[in-house]
Amino acid sequence: MRRVRYESTGGPLFVEEAPVPEPGPGELLVRCAAIGVTLPVVRKVTEAAEPIMLGGEIAGEVVAAGEGVTRFRPGDRVTGMCFGHGYADFALLHEAMTSPIPDGADAVDAIALVRSGLVAYGALEAARPAPGEAVLVTAAASGIGHLALQLARARGAGRVVGAVSDPGKADFVRSLGADDCVQYADGSWGDPFDCVLDAVGGDLLTPALAALAPHGRLVAYSSGGGTIQAYDLLVGAKSVIGFQMALIARDRPDLYEQWRQELWRLFAEGTLKPAVHAEFALQDAAKAHEVIEARANLGKVVLRP
Repeated sequence: MRRVRYESTGGPLFVEEAPVPEPGPGELLVRCAAIGVTLPVVRKVTEAAEPIMLGGEIAGEVVAAGEGVTRFRPGDRVTGMCFGHGYADFALLHEAMTSPIPDGADAVDAIALVRSGLVAYGALEAARPAPGEAVLVTAAASGIGHLALQLARARGAGRVVGAVSDPGKADFVRSLGADDCVQYADGSWGDPFDCVLDAVGGDLLTPALAALAPHGRLVAYSSGGGTIQAYDLLVGAKSVIGFQMALIARDRPDLYEQWRQELWRLFAEGTLKPAVHAEFALQDAAKAHEVIEARANLGKVVLRP
């Protein structure tokens, strides 16, 4: 089979031939039909001291099941998080991190919707906006952000605004139902917000916190780090909430499954419409990474083996 790998920090990425892996206990061997390209993986390639396995979101068909697997069998269409080599023709999924793809949806739908949608859904659950409250979403054109905008609207937010780095993304953000689109470099992001969902981190945390109304909630789910001054929280009695999807998947599988089913329900009724920026061949993984690094994507970036 083909597999994408790199040998030193920053790449380059290349395709190599590798043996098809065998599923161990509790694992599924999946023939990959679609692979999600995410900012955390791109960042690790450029920043990690040692090369990592290019894993993440995959979707495809179960080819074989390891000992102890009970929920899936060969021929089932599934999606999930791969913690090994995921940029490949075949990859392994742990059964606990695997979900079925329902009829009427394809592998690209699953990649664009499930993992990114779960993060967006979970971040909103952490913020708990009341009906009529104002919500700001940073990285609003990203794979997660463009779904968070739609989910905020679906749960009754009174004002939904997207924040982006490039003004060229404004029309896309508004097409998702946002009332407005602001740029990070703007001096002001408009009237204060009750909730901010931040996927950027770093230096953006300070203006994101400043954009909150008194008693507002900032949900941080970025891999970009950043620092907040305690005094900035005291003024206005604001809160910062950290959110990580992996903790929900591991510690609350019942909640993980409930959210997943709700995402597919919203997709089926047309309320939630995942957008795919581009599909790349496996050998063009480096080009897919370039799109993410440049923050040029409008929606999800996908590899198609």
